[in-house]
Amino acid sequence: MLAHARDDLPNECCGLLGGGPDRVARTLYRAINAEASPLRYSLDAKDQFRIMQEMDRAGEELVGIYHSHTKSAAYPSQTDINLATYPGVAYLIVSLAEGEEEPIRAFDIVEGSVTEIPLDQ
Repeated sequence: MLAHARDDLPNECCGLLGGGPDRVARTLYRAINAEASPLRYSLDAKDQFRIMQEMDRAGEELVGIYHSHTKSAAYPSQTDINLATYPGVAYLIVSLAEGEEEPIRAFDIVEGSVTEIPLDQ
């Protein structure tokens, strides 16, 4: 995820994580940020469809959605919270902000409530 975030600078990156019912991520799927923006992301619809087909063929389900923050902390913005519509899926944020101690953090976001999920890396 860090490599993807760096590769997509100056824009935010985004992608999906596939795994099993145990919510353990097994496969990282890079996606195209349709916004092509350093401040926002949205997965390109065709790319998202392609990735979901790949997950299905691999016997995986969606366990995480990730994106980067190019200059802010790895914590959901209000926009991130408002756009979180997949309960039970982890939302991961990769921060490229200088001095960030935890560059990757994960969260459950349900009905506007944000709860951090510990990561086993």
